[in-house]
Amino acid sequence: MSKLDEMDFSILGFLQENGKRSYTEIAKLLNVSEGTVRTRINRMLKDGVFEFIIHMDPNKIGLNVQVIIGIVTKLGHQEQIATTLNRYQEVRFVGAFSGRHDLILQAYFKNNDDLVHFVNKELANMDGVISVDVSIELKQYKDSFSYIEK
Repeated sequence: MSKLDEMDFSILGFLQENGKRSYTEIAKLLNVSEGTVRTRINRMLKDGVFEFIIHMDPNKIGLNVQVIIGIVTKLGHQEQIATTLNRYQEVRFVGAFSGRHDLILQAYFKNNDDLVHFVNKELANMDGVISVDVSIELKQYKDSFSYIEK
């Protein structure tokens, strides 16, 4: 993977601002050729610097319950449990953390009944799960995937 330069960060900034912005428009804004922008974007995509995704509002598509769940695992089971959690459509994020919980996940559910089922049937039956700590989002103040200043 090659190192990102100032132009790469500028391109990322323009895409972050408006992911539908054309390569031609970005090229004009940076005073370079469209081919330069296309080549750099393709390289960054290939290198895994970013990916094009659609970021939906969960509430507007019927996912009204957002939770953060901390999981304490039995020693030696963390990786296997994380792999299993990855298979659930409801789970958006799984990460290993230091501190009180071995794994922390973010998940979205249609309603509280689906959440209760997930905790009491799915998590409770996973070998190596010692305990779970469920926090339901009451109000959201920020939800961003923007990491660079524009």
